[in-house]
Amino acid sequence: MTELEEGEIGEDEAVMAVAEAMCCGSVEIRLAAGGRANLVATADCCALVDDDLLKQINFASSVVIATVPNYRFIKAGERVATIKSAPFAVAQSHLEAILSILQERGAILQARPIRDPGVGVLYTDPVHGDRARTLFESVVRTRIERFSGNLRYSLTAVEEEEQVARSLQHLLRTKPAAVLIASTTAPAGPEDVIGRALVRLGAHVERFLAPVEPGNLMMLSYKDDVPIVSAPCCFRSAKANVLDLLLPPMLAKYRISGWEIACLGHGGLLN
Repeated sequence: MTELEEGEIGEDEAVMAVAEAMCCGSVEIRLAAGGRANLVATADCCALVDDDLLKQINFASSVVIATVPNYRFIKAGERVATIKSAPFAVAQSHLEAILSILQERGAILQARPIRDPGVGVLYTDPVHGDRARTLFESVVRTRIERFSGNLRYSLTAVEEEEQVARSLQHLLRTKPAAVLIASTTAPAGPEDVIGRALVRLGAHVERFLAPVEPGNLMMLSYKDDVPIVSAPCCFRSAKANVLDLLLPPMLAKYRISGWEIACLGHGGLLN
């Protein structure tokens, strides 16, 4: 057993203190050998990471933290982060500085549980909405279920402003965590049929265009607290696209902002 010098904190005590201060939500701390603590999800959840704070702690300290990427879907029992100290001991002054920053700034990582993951889907086509359902339903269902969601209710509509707005209103009455608009056409912007229908509905268009490929033509709106996402060309294939980044936080009832969408460019080239 290593003897600690005056002003030192043992490695296990140090990583446990940092682990307790850096996380919240559906997570438990498990001490491992050699000055390491692992954070493990206790429920299906979405990991929300304060990247700037993580960098600050990792740059300044003798304790380092690794997390899963921001907005990552995590199943219960999976690891979401690990904390490792310098061997044997950490200077008490360094540890106190870390804990002071975390006390002031808050948690680095939130494991936000997915508890009521119902999704509404509207299939649209310029001629016949059932064509979109036939093309997309299998992929849509697979993608939603991948994130522990369930397809609560779906409708079809011809791509006409009034009909789309009315169909969205019906879906919103089911109180979904999110609504997806699976269209066979790609919009030129919020002035197109889908965008006009959202305005008619009384929704706020939060963001058009995402720095994510596939998925650049994404449009994110909110009707009250319910996100409504149009993502042309993202419903034809189960390959990774912008929906894989947006669905986990939406199912966890986290209101993702236009600024956060803009920040997806680093790592946004998915294939």
